[in-house]
Amino acid sequence: MATRANLLRHRTRLTQNPLISALPRRFHATQAFVDDGPDAPSLTPKPRRHWSKPEIKQIYETPLLELVFRAAQAHRVSHDPSKVQLCTLMNIKTGGCSEDCSYCSQSTRYETPTKASRLLSVEPVLEAARKAKANGSTRFCMGAAWRTATGRPRSFNNILTMVREIRGMGMEVCTTLGMLTPEEAKQLKEAGLTAYNHNLDTSREYYPEVITTRTYDDRLNTIDAVRSAGISVCSGGILGLGETDDDRVGLIWEVSNFEEHPESFPVNALVPIPGTPMENNPPVQVHTLLRTIATARLVLPDTIIRLSAGRQTLNETEQAMCFLAGANAIFTGDAMLTTPCSP
Repeated sequence: MATRANLLRHRTRLTQNPLISALPRRFHATQAFVDDGPDAPSLTPKPRRHWSKPEIKQIYETPLLELVFRAAQAHRVSHDPSKVQLCTLMNIKTGGCSEDCSYCSQSTRYETPTKASRLLSVEPVLEAARKAKANGSTRFCMGAAWRTATGRPRSFNNILTMVREIRGMGMEVCTTLGMLTPEEAKQLKEAGLTAYNHNLDTSREYYPEVITTRTYDDRLNTIDAVRSAGISVCSGGILGLGETDDDRVGLIWEVSNFEEHPESFPVNALVPIPGTPMENNPPVQVHTLLRTIATARLVLPDTIIRLSAGRQTLNETEQAMCFLAGANAIFTGDAMLTTPCSP
């Protein structure tokens, strides 16, 4: 087990590399160390804010193996590289959404295999959470296909009950319910919600090519409401939407300039679904996934990077490379909302 002084020396050595200029402000609880006493030097400098796009692009364009190597070094400064968090995502209300997200089978605007259903009752969701915990998941996420939770008081109250009960099981609880008002975010916080997922999906510049029914600023307003309520922010993107490298850089730049970096950054690979406008999009290349994960790890050193949708398309070696590049959470279970999930 490393001593605090040894860890500090390791951190100092890493900071001399320009690709690791932003270092984490805390050690995660999963990374144990021996305290050398009250006079031990601090290991909690704040991570860097206010990155420029050219700086992030320079990192992104680093030769791939060098980039992964540097990201792996940075990862070990603030995270235990032997640990990967297991999460389970459950679709508690499927389909019938009025948004026009071009990748999503739950939109009412497209003819897809997904059929709309009502919000599930409380007990089946709690049973799924118990099963997820028994299978090793420490975080249970619930998604509802809505534009907004506003105007659904009965459904929202049921979700508050789900949050309270699952939190009582000792699990982290995350929801994704579309846009939130500050009051709704406050109620979720009071119920015990750990985190709220609201992905930006892509860069501000490319976003209108993907979604027209909700603006980029609408998404940022929800994130602000969540943060103001004291809930951790889970916000990332989707690769394979037809975006360019500059758009991937733009996405990371956007979240890196939040007042506080997101607690987690999901990296999704598009799973093309028949009937959606993106059904014929080509698959994401593994090197693109690795570059995005590694760049996010260097720019967002404290953040948990979640290898999310599309993981079932990767073999074990490719997944291992993602972990080496800095990913440290995965989803398990039967499905990722409406797409397949690896067990």
